[in-house]
Amino acid sequence: MKLNLIERIGDLNPQLLRELKGRLKTRNIAIAAGISLLGQLLLLMSFYGQLPTEKSYPGTIANRYCTGKEQYYQVYECFQDFAGNFVIKWQVWWLDVFVWLSLFAIFGLLVIGTYMVVADLAQEDRRGTLNFIRLSPQSTQSILGGKLLGSPVLLYTVAALAVPLHLWTGISGGISLGLILTFYGVIAVSCLLFYSGALLFGLFSSAFSGFQPWLASGGVFIFLWIANFKPITHDPIDLLNLLSPCWMLWHLISGISGDYQSPFSYLAEEIRTWQWFSMPLGSNIISAVAFTVLNCGLLTYWIWQSLMRRFPNPTKTMLSKGQSYLLTACFETVILGLAIQKMPQWQSFPNWLSYNLNSLLVFNLLLFLCLIVALSPHRQALQDWARYRREKAAHRKLFWNPSLMKDLIWGEKSPNVMAIVLNSIVACLPLICWIIVWPQDAEKGEALFSLALMVSTIAIYGAIAQLMLFMRTQKQAVWAAGALGAAIVLPPLVFAVLSIGSAKPPFALWLFSAFPWVAIMENTAITTVCMAILGQFAILALLNMRLSRQLQQAGESATKALLADRRA
Repeated sequence: MKLNLIERIGDLNPQLLRELKGRLKTRNIAIAAGISLLGQLLLLMSFYGQLPTEKSYPGTIANRYCTGKEQYYQVYECFQDFAGNFVIKWQVWWLDVFVWLSLFAIFGLLVIGTYMVVADLAQEDRRGTLNFIRLSPQSTQSILGGKLLGSPVLLYTVAALAVPLHLWTGISGGISLGLILTFYGVIAVSCLLFYSGALLFGLFSSAFSGFQPWLASGGVFIFLWIANFKPITHDPIDLLNLLSPCWMLWHLISGISGDYQSPFSYLAEEIRTWQWFSMPLGSNIISAVAFTVLNCGLLTYWIWQSLMRRFPNPTKTMLSKGQSYLLTACFETVILGLAIQKMPQWQSFPNWLSYNLNSLLVFNLLLFLCLIVALSPHRQALQDWARYRREKAAHRKLFWNPSLMKDLIWGEKSPNVMAIVLNSIVACLPLICWIIVWPQDAEKGEALFSLALMVSTIAIYGAIAQLMLFMRTQKQAVWAAGALGAAIVLPPLVFAVLSIGSAKPPFALWLFSAFPWVAIMENTAITTVCMAILGQFAILALLNMRLSRQLQQAGESATKALLADRRA
């Protein structure tokens, strides 16, 4: 029976069979089972030790799990029955075990699983077997799917052995089986998202040497920690909550009747006010789960589009230019919906709109940094494109023609600048429509200037990255990352050292940083803002002229070399 199962797995996915055979040894399974069972035992013993006893306190006995009058926050006076046993609120006790077991499962599956996936890819790369796998007749989905399912298989074993206790504690705490299974589904979708991201990071982070697993898992841990404790603030930053399965855990405990309180109960109440385009998401578990699954599915889809392009051919860009336009439209739809929510009572309307716009601009900056990485071809691809353009221009007697514009917008090997500008326009259009419908007392002009500066700043970053990738040196990607990092980090750092704040002259210098809206919010003169926009477009024009000149020179050199080879 076991042999037949293994044969079926091998027929369906040979890579998965390879991963399972390498990991599912008797010793490894025994260690995983021991870790899981020992961890569950220690957790139960820890909570059992928190129950009241005669020796708990010298005076009046009070405890979180007692049923008497509240002595202080979440601590109640204890009473004994006729047999001398303390009357315990067992539902609260079981719920506490359920909550902490769930947190351990979420952090363990996502953080440790990410580490395992990235470490496995790094090991394959060091051994040189990753290129061998690329040459196999299997599809990209089959190879990477086998990695995704097989690399953390021992972690899956640890989690599977904890399921019976988790189900028991949840049901004993008053949570229905259907909700617990739905919670498992959300965790599974989150694992698919984070593991897919780990695959993408592991494939293209060889520059970090053996540090990739720690960097990836550390980033996931920080993200989950922030998302776990971040309240719902009714702005685009709620996207962090959306991508973490922790929100559903707090939604589950918020539905428990009675006076159950946990360190995260305040989060549970806020989740019920969650909105998207003013539609209530948090009030209904079905709509909230559907929205989370939809967004995690969309992000996973785009990650896999990058994987399927770059894994079989590492010289390709992560996304085509056409895919990038659709990705930007999807992202703006999701993020703008989170900005259009019911305003919190403690904020004024203009300040709330300004805060939401600034949050949108920060998320867009992060999006476009990712797009710059995903759309920028390297030197060899640019050389091939430059030679192709020169030959086509020589044939038509013109270098600039409609086909050039088409190539810049859709071409696989063309520079990224035009695509970055078009993506920024796609991102700005819905934001402009949103700003137009703002009330009269809102600062619409400042908001529109912020968008204009965002477009010019992002275009400059794209041009800088493309110039760095076209350098005649090794590790152009490291140079490009360093240049972008310096352009983003150094200006605010210098301003901080010089004590140039957003409200302290010369605060107009912030107009030339990655966060120009900081200066605009301080009522900077319109002429100053316009001069800054013109200055940025002048910088962009100079960078593009430099890039164009280098491409023409590369096209000439490549054409001469090709003709020389043909004559020889």
